[in-house]
Amino acid sequence: MSTYPKTQALMARGRDFLGSDHAIMCGAMSWVSERNLVAAISNGGGFGVIACGAMTPELLDAEITGTKALTDRPFGVNLITMHPDLGDLIAICVKHEVGHVVLAGGVPPRCSVEAIKQSGAKVVVFAPTLALAKKLLRSGADALVIEGMEAGGHIGPVSTSVLAQEFLPALAKEHLVFVAGGIGRGEAIAGYLEMGAAGVQLGTRFACASESIAHDRFKQAFFRANARDAVASVQVDARLPVIPVRALKNKGTEEFTAKQREVAGVLDREEIAMAEAQLQIEHYWAGALRRAVIDGDTENGSLMAGQSVGMVKEEEPAAQIIARLMEESETALTRR
Repeated sequence: MSTYPKTQALMARGRDFLGSDHAIMCGAMSWVSERNLVAAISNGGGFGVIACGAMTPELLDAEITGTKALTDRPFGVNLITMHPDLGDLIAICVKHEVGHVVLAGGVPPRCSVEAIKQSGAKVVVFAPTLALAKKLLRSGADALVIEGMEAGGHIGPVSTSVLAQEFLPALAKEHLVFVAGGIGRGEAIAGYLEMGAAGVQLGTRFACASESIAHDRFKQAFFRANARDAVASVQVDARLPVIPVRALKNKGTEEFTAKQREVAGVLDREEIAMAEAQLQIEHYWAGALRRAVIDGDTENGSLMAGQSVGMVKEEEPAAQIIARLMEESETALTRR
């Protein structure tokens, strides 16, 4: 703990909030952020987060149980707000006394936030705008993640550096703000901590950790890629509320464009409601991501990756990744 005094001092609020040695969260990556990687990150001094994604309550129950068997360190659970069983998933988290629940994928219902907080757990939310961030914090959120468009998976339209300049001066003194998106080295962590961030969140950097269950072909695709290979999906119909997704360009990215046209056609025929149309898109991504991560279909599956993918060159244990990030941050702060 005393090896990185300058970084730890700047991370103090984030560390206290998470209960981890370092205020480094792992972004929840569907099919990747499961018990093995989550436990390894928490055991390595970071804060692992289970990606519930499209899991049923029964599957989440088993995943939390499995994670607890691998670590006695704190970890969190990421829930998608549009999940039809959100209430039941929260109940599973409460049953297991999960200390931190991350709500993603939209504005969380007030009743969901209240249910989590009544259990004694902390609520972490995402906010794309400063106005919404203030509203969510007033509504009971305990911490905020601001994630720039450099991130992998679902993204917003604004870069991490701009979000940090907008949010941190306005919120960081009184609230806990974690910065995410495009972070691949400790020097960037040092910079955001100096600006007032309580900590950071990284996903892509951990996707190819030794403990990650991702298929070897999935990992090899990351090792070969550079920043320009991680591209954002295109929205083909303005009516269809499709959140852009950043992934390595392959045949799967082209197939998603066709999928949007298919769903738009069903909307035209008024065969489904808009909410169901959006859910179909989300299910598509879940299936495409599984094909890449689990089956190793790197041509047709979704290789969700942030622009920091060019900094991922080899398999490393999660603890080693965290140690290196901390060393780089400490060196940068000492040099200053």
